[in-house]
Amino acid sequence: MERTLVISKPDALQRGLVGEIIRRFERKGIKIVAMKMMRFDEALLREHYAHHVDKHFFSELSEFMRSSPVVVFVLEGPGAVEMVRKIAGTSADDLGSIRGDFSSGVPQNIIHSSDSAETAKKEIQLFFQMNEIFDYKKDEWKHVFSEFDE
Repeated sequence: MERTLVISKPDALQRGLVGEIIRRFERKGIKIVAMKMMRFDEALLREHYAHHVDKHFFSELSEFMRSSPVVVFVLEGPGAVEMVRKIAGTSADDLGSIRGDFSSGVPQNIIHSSDSAETAKKEIQLFFQMNEIFDYKKDEWKHVFSEFDE
């Protein structure tokens, strides 16, 4: 089973969209195994966005991500990384996706999702302790995912 990390960004919280975001993943059958509300501090922000630290837009991104709490969660399911990326969308042009339906631009693009299984493992470890991630049986999977085998 694959896991991935999602961050509902400050604009999602401020606009009351966190429930809608969670609802979209749950409706697809993806399992929530961890969730918490938190604020980014400078160290966490620099570690999570290390690939952007030297870019011209980092100060704007940093200010935005620290402007409000975020909701961070771990999702699990068959092919979770790819499935979550499709549901999240890549831009405001992806109508029907979370970003396509709700985002107004960058960095106000509502949501972050891990871009690969390898990245997801690193990001999950950055935001969660192992005792904060829950393992439980999701009975509906046998009705949602054809490749699911107990």
